[in-house]
Amino acid sequence: MSYQNIITIEPGKRSGKPCIRGLRITVYDILEYLAGGMTEAEILEDFSELTSQDIKACLAFAADREKKLFITSF
Repeated sequence: MSYQNIITIEPGKRSGKPCIRGLRITVYDILEYLAGGMTEAEILEDFSELTSQDIKACLAFAADREKKLFITSF
């Protein structure tokens, strides 16, 4: 999945953390909700401005970042 059009980074928004479509919801927020046991449906119910694609983009972004960290650590 391509997350580049969904995940945005703006210096003045949420201290430059990766956000979803310019909203003030960060990738970290979504990952924390999922890790805490919330389902995708529960997140979408609580944040009506989000879509299923937004959540998948957060996961893809995190996976890509993890892969880059692993590769550069050698």
